Amino acid sequence: MRLATVAAVAVLGTSGIGHAVVSGLSGGIGRVDAFEGLSNRPDGGRGMNVLLVGTDGRDRITEDERRRYRLGGTACHCTDTILLVHLSADRERATVVGLPRDTYTEIPERADEFGRVRPAHPQKLNAAYAEGGPGLTVRSVERLTGLHVDHYMEVDFTSFMRTVDAVGGVRVCTVRPLKDAYSGLDLPAGTSNLDGGQALQYVRSRHLDGAADLGRMQRQQRFLASLMHKAADGGVLLNPVKFQEVASSVVGSVRADRGFGTDELVDLGRAMRNLTPASTEFMSVPIAVADYPVPNVGSTVRWDDAAAGKLFQSLREDRPVGSAPGSPHHTQDAKPPAEGNQPPAAAVDVAPERIHVQVLNGSGRPGLARGADQALRATGFLTTGLPADAPPPAIKHTTITYDPRWDRSARSLATALPGAELRPAPGQGPLMKVVLGEDFTDVRPVRAGEPDRPDRIPVVTGDQAVCPEQT
Repeated sequence: MRLATVAAVAVLGTSGIGHAVVSGLSGGIGRVDAFEGLSNRPDGGRGMNVLLVGTDGRDRITEDERRRYRLGGTACHCTDTILLVHLSADRERATVVGLPRDTYTEIPERADEFGRVRPAHPQKLNAAYAEGGPGLTVRSVERLTGLHVDHYMEVDFTSFMRTVDAVGGVRVCTVRPLKDAYSGLDLPAGTSNLDGGQALQYVRSRHLDGAADLGRMQRQQRFLASLMHKAADGGVLLNPVKFQEVASSVVGSVRADRGFGTDELVDLGRAMRNLTPASTEFMSVPIAVADYPVPNVGSTVRWDDAAAGKLFQSLREDRPVGSAPGSPHHTQDAKPPAEGNQPPAAAVDVAPERIHVQVLNGSGRPGLARGADQALRATGFLTTGLPADAPPPAIKHTTITYDPRWDRSARSLATALPGAELRPAPGQGPLMKVVLGEDFTDVRPVRAGEPDRPDRIPVVTGDQAVCPEQT
């Protein structure tokens, strides 16, 4: 009996969750024919591609939830979220690519339920589900990306909320308050722990800034990174009892293709166990035009075909899209890190890559401006590269002089220079002027905390996407 117990523990430890636990769950998953009748499909590559879609189905939500989380209206029976998840062949790395639901595409020719052939026609990507369900969605995604989809998974509002509640809520952080009258989202600046309903508001909000759907996609990616971190850090994937408790509460409202069975779930559990935040990449498809008008369709999102082609080629070849997992992705990593523990990058409202800075030395200490200029450039700021001495006398406190029209940029720069005083100078223009005082010590690394350019969303790894206190 002792040997059997040890063997059972070894099996569960190796698999992450184990066949014994998963077998009872597999039968509770709803099944769909996502690949039936598909032909002329792309060749399979290395690794596994999973198409994960979130639908706007609201059949099982309660009236209280409908009112509280602003889920009224008629469901369009389309995909609210579309994610392509690539697991590397060695299961040591994952890439999550967001496909904008308003992507301009051509829905392939198909026969309807009465055998009538409907010709190919221009449409938004999320309409494929409304017109032809999972099968047409898979076919449309494969046609757009050139990637072979190995498995299909689908969640709706109910299963999403249950998942978040089952893991005890998910933590998100924001550099500014987020308020959306349409979804009901109302979050203060800083860190918040969201329950299932609040999380649904967070990932569905589209009216927070000019980035609209593209900004929402980045928030969805950050949320998914935090959810994965919570599942791993909370021991869900390593504790068979906890995993069964969580999975049983949500599995009844998840649908998957018929080939996604026990073995595949165990394989996924192993992969999740091996993944770290730094080995998971999150990104959106590169965008050429964020508001591309199409007659009889409306405003759509047009991809940057060349950049998107390179992205999907990397996935076909099972390569990281940005760089090797855990290696630098941003300009703040251009300078080798110093010895010892480094502070986590602070989230700022404006990406440092968009802020121009002139550094002056007002401390009287020789060489201080050059070091500060290099440190600011290393964390992403566009410094002039021409540090100089400020006119005497020496000053006590570091100051940032800025034009009030660029106040968001000034506050973002001030985050990198803790204790610096902000001094408005109307008419100065976009260049920020930093005068280092006697109190200057060092530069704090920063990163963009919210989408700043709606046409381009950079690659981020999971450790960059979660709140700093979670890493």
